[in-house]
Amino acid sequence: MGTIATSAPEGEVPAPKSFFARFAGVFYAPGETFQDIARSPDFLAPLITMIVLSVASTETMLAKIGMARIVRQALEQSGRAEKMSPEQMQQALDQGVRIAGIFTHFVGVVLAPVFILLVALVGLLFTNAFFGAQVRFKTSLAVASYAYLMRALGLVMGLALIFFGDPEHFNAQVPIPSNAAYFLNPNDVSKVLYAVANSFDIFTFWLMILLGIGYSEATGRKVKALTLFLCFFGIWILLLLGRVGLALLSFRGRRQNGWPRRSSGVPV
Repeated sequence: MGTIATSAPEGEVPAPKSFFARFAGVFYAPGETFQDIARSPDFLAPLITMIVLSVASTETMLAKIGMARIVRQALEQSGRAEKMSPEQMQQALDQGVRIAGIFTHFVGVVLAPVFILLVALVGLLFTNAFFGAQVRFKTSLAVASYAYLMRALGLVMGLALIFFGDPEHFNAQVPIPSNAAYFLNPNDVSKVLYAVANSFDIFTFWLMILLGIGYSEATGRKVKALTLFLCFFGIWILLLLGRVGLALLSFRGRRQNGWPRRSSGVPV
């Protein structure tokens, strides 16, 4: 006798994918993955993963690079070192190491959850308030958490550069070559140019694309992914304008204080 093929009942909801399947799917099949996340949202696994990777990256940086080198580099890039005597420089360095050491440990733990929470709230604002969808907070938190997983690749790249790169050339502000600022010397270019170059970051645009896809799936595709991407892109534009404004204020403050202008050859 022949066997009779059986199929799942029509309309049956498929079983949710495992965390590892979702993790991989964010990279190679984001639409299908976020559809699964919207059906069965969870956020603890990706959140814990990013906290662990962030702490590992921070602690490795402090151990291999050293806070003293990072603070000295920040002082030199800000231009403050140009006006300091050796004694003042050492005093500022000691104070900076004490404060930045505590702050950096704290940031390593809270950065991922705070960022994900803010993105989830903004996502709810766009989907529910702007477009009238009915996305739950848990779903929004899940979309933001899984979209943020793409930063894991950047953290792994950063760890590799910390272990195998030259500590003298490590830039804590731009640790990986994901934007043009990585290839610029902040002491040789204008602050505005450096801020703009730092903002056009591959991982930032990748995140906005994933958020557009994820929140579109969360609304049942009632709102297009491109529309939601453009909403997050608008936030990015505002942040870019803010960074450029701060860079201009910093430059004018340096000129008013009589600090020497860097020979960048690039107009501010």
